[in-house]
Amino acid sequence: MLSKLAHSIDWMNERIGRAVSWLLLAMVVVQFAIVIMRYVYGVSSIFVQESIVYMHATVFMIAAAYTLMHDGHVRVDVFYREASPRTKALVDLFGSLFLLLPVCIVFWWKAWPFVAQSWAVHEGSRETSGIQAIYLLKTELLVFTLLIGLQGISMAIHAFHTLKTGVKDVSPEIREETPTI
Repeated sequence: MLSKLAHSIDWMNERIGRAVSWLLLAMVVVQFAIVIMRYVYGVSSIFVQESIVYMHATVFMIAAAYTLMHDGHVRVDVFYREASPRTKALVDLFGSLFLLLPVCIVFWWKAWPFVAQSWAVHEGSRETSGIQAIYLLKTELLVFTLLIGLQGISMAIHAFHTLKTGVKDVSPEIREETPTI
């Protein structure tokens, strides 16, 4: 049952990460359009310029769990790379339970009033012609915390499975893309 939960979390974060990744292409197109508008036509738009910030924040915050699932975050631990699967599972289990999840709880607790206040006043851009939806941007703090926390739970479940069976547990949709050496 726990394995099914972990696979469901992985499935969800895989889909969300792939969907959000399309914003990278949109960022390039919009940035190109801004340059053309400014230097060819002499026109600028604060709304369009702010959209780059919104897209960048969305990619960074919402795809963080996808990156964590694919082990794409920077590791400082020089021993982890060469460690046995069991040692890696122990590091992942304790790291998830005693570092990642507590930080997610504190982050949620601290971000909630900040986001609620923004929603209460429907906070918008300081610029008149800017995007009047900063409250949506700030909501991504909570979405980030939820997705990364869920991925931490998934990591802990996978690590527990590895410790119990001695075999690394990988979700099917991840397994398809994991290169074999």
